[in-house]
Amino acid sequence: MDIDLGLLGAHLREHEVSPQSAMEVERAGYGTLWLDASPPADLAFAEKLLDATTRLVVGTSVVNVWTADAETVAASYHRIVARHPSRFLLGVGVGHREVHAEWASPYDTLVSYLDQLALGGVPAERVVLAALGPRMMRLARDRTAGAIPCMVTPEHTRRAREVLGAGKLLLPGHFALAEPDVERARAVARAAPPGKALQVTNYASNLRRLGFTDEDLSGTGSDRVIDALLAYGDPADLARGLTAHLDAGADHVGVYPLGDDPIATLRAVSDAVLAIRPE
Repeated sequence: MDIDLGLLGAHLREHEVSPQSAMEVERAGYGTLWLDASPPADLAFAEKLLDATTRLVVGTSVVNVWTADAETVAASYHRIVARHPSRFLLGVGVGHREVHAEWASPYDTLVSYLDQLALGGVPAERVVLAALGPRMMRLARDRTAGAIPCMVTPEHTRRAREVLGAGKLLLPGHFALAEPDVERARAVARAAPPGKALQVTNYASNLRRLGFTDEDLSGTGSDRVIDALLAYGDPADLARGLTAHLDAGADHVGVYPLGDDPIATLRAVSDAVLAIRPE
């Protein structure tokens, strides 16, 4: 892998980021900006973020196989890497059955999509999968550069590394909030993902595999599951909640910032993490 993803990544949706704020993310010390929520196949916004920055890697988290035509995505990939070599990584996933009416045979659909990307000349080492369960994780190991799971815990990261083995990228995403008050932090998390995503089948199934119960997943979540999915507290606690993934075998941790100002949260997270674990 000739792409330097850095220790930290920032997960942002298109409405949360602009070329200007991408420059702020870069200055804050992030190696990668992950463009979330099924970006369209032309990948034009990802290219704008790359144009505005100098070293930041931009990745998709993730291109959705139901909504983004693989042939168009492949052409967009080649257009981008011609302008920005070693600064773009293509994350691909199958989305959620609750969202996509066409959901059917997700594993086979993803395999076919990877075949189409390969036919379009997209190198396997520039693709990562939004894998959660063991079967998808094995597909990530066998067909791509690695996995970019979200709504996961450090224990999931440990298990994922066992499946992927050495030499494959493991890039988990974790929610974070610079809030020392326990109840306020939990309330913010329950009012947004992760709390509002606990009923999504893919996430709920994965959390059950990790030992969480139906009671934990009920409503917007028990304290136990919220605390497992959210890093918060004073700067040292915040940093430990994220770097636990690195200790469990991750190559990089993607930060899902919570709070009214996502960029401010990202700055606080970077300050906290880099204070205890400088690259």
